[in-house]
Amino acid sequence: MSKYVYSAKSNAFYPTIMEKEYVSASMWPSDGKPCEEDLFAQFSGSPPEGKVRAPDEDGYPKWSDAPLPTVEDLKIDAENMKAELIAYANTIIMPLQDAVDLDMATEMESKQLYEWKKYRVLLNRVNVSNAPDISWPTKP
Repeated sequence: MSKYVYSAKSNAFYPTIMEKEYVSASMWPSDGKPCEEDLFAQFSGSPPEGKVRAPDEDGYPKWSDAPLPTVEDLKIDAENMKAELIAYANTIIMPLQDAVDLDMATEMESKQLYEWKKYRVLLNRVNVSNAPDISWPTKP
């Protein structure tokens, strides 16, 4: 008897030892195909780079090419990148601003503060809805 079944509908493995619990919870897959441990081991771990697990034409797992990111995914990635870059700029700006505020800044620190603030302004102007065609400003 197989230790697992694979459901093409849910793209998931189910251990047969827990069939009773899945059935009582109305979660046992009606399309489950028996599979051996070697198939489970091959397709239950991390996929090869650029691949995802998907059902084949017979209802068993296979590695397929990962789908390309959607425009919405790219916008979310750009939004996250923008937030990270702004947060990083803030960590540089804060101590430089302290030095200026306390009249302790060197000429170099004052110049750095100006450049980092300019960079932060340019970051805030980045329109992430243009992803993936975004021209990111260069760090000072």
